[in-house]
Amino acid sequence: MSLEVTKKGTQKPTPPTADRNGNGVAALQCMSTNNRLRLNPNTEHKPESYEGLQLEFSPLLFSSLERYLPPPMLSHSRDSKLHYMRDIILRYSPEGERTRAQMQREYRQKIISHYQPLHKELYTMNASNFLAPSFVKAINENREESFRRIMTEPSQGVFTFEMLQPHFCELLLSEVENFEKWVHETKFRIMRPNTMNKFGAVLDDFGLETMLDKLMEDFIRPISKVFFSDVGGSTLDSHHGFVVEYGIDRDIELGFHVDDSEVTLNVCLGKQFTGGDLFFRGVRCDNHVNTETQEDEVLDYSHVPGRAVLHRGRHRHGARATTTGHRVNLLLWCRSSVFRELRKYQKDLLSWCGECHREKKERQRISIATTKQELLKEEGKAAT
Repeated sequence: MSLEVTKKGTQKPTPPTADRNGNGVAALQCMSTNNRLRLNPNTEHKPESYEGLQLEFSPLLFSSLERYLPPPMLSHSRDSKLHYMRDIILRYSPEGERTRAQMQREYRQKIISHYQPLHKELYTMNASNFLAPSFVKAINENREESFRRIMTEPSQGVFTFEMLQPHFCELLLSEVENFEKWVHETKFRIMRPNTMNKFGAVLDDFGLETMLDKLMEDFIRPISKVFFSDVGGSTLDSHHGFVVEYGIDRDIELGFHVDDSEVTLNVCLGKQFTGGDLFFRGVRCDNHVNTETQEDEVLDYSHVPGRAVLHRGRHRHGARATTTGHRVNLLLWCRSSVFRELRKYQKDLLSWCGECHREKKERQRISIATTKQELLKEEGKAAT
């Protein structure tokens, strides 16, 4: 999903299209009136765990949707709730998407049954060995002030913080290299992370899906609930996890684009490199993705190994050329099925879109000016 930038710096992008790739987007309204979800969640309800079950969709999806069940359903057994939600999802999700999802599961299972991990400790989330102590401490305290203590916000909605320990970065780089070596030796067909990157690997494909699910659920969702609630930050229930590689003999740069995510985590793993800065140009909804960048939306960011960048998926961005060396980044696109469905029914102002805000302010300015003119006319008439 790329956007072009003219030589003069004015964005003239091709509108990105949402990539519906079988991650289980939930339906709030179905063709049948029998099974429906509530528009507002029961925040006091503690959902069941659906881990360990043979499901077509992510277990986190069902846990997230359970809060949206009609009140009478909440006291039913887990199996009853599961069938109720599954019926909704299956009727909503097109058959083509379900077929692609099934093919993806079979593809992953084929890899996992043949690939031998190099560092098995990577496949289970171990916060004390993987994550920076300051980051773990802030998550455990789970307060906005704790998050802000470890973060900087160089531009509105873009947060940076120390996240990964060097040892974890080294292990993950080594594991990716081992997987790529295995792919080359076995001549196995590798699926690249997205349509824009020709180098890199999908981490979920060779067994790291569960670890990344835990990373999203236990560490990214608490932050997103505070800072990105307007785009479903509290209901993140699926992810797409991958690494991208940049260098002279790899991808050089990344065009101006938006992500297929509600919240994006981007962490530099290394190695030695120059260049490769990220540039951000404001958050936009589908209707305004082509609009020009305002001066206060411009941000350039230089990568530091182990340091994370967290932002809305709709925050327009790109990567400048990596001029020397080899840069590898971990990306986690975090998604919310509930938010994606609710967005279809949202007709008024999108609070997270910068251009929606500017249009609203302009309408208010014009309304105030018109009212003043009418009042002045009335006063003039009264005086005469």
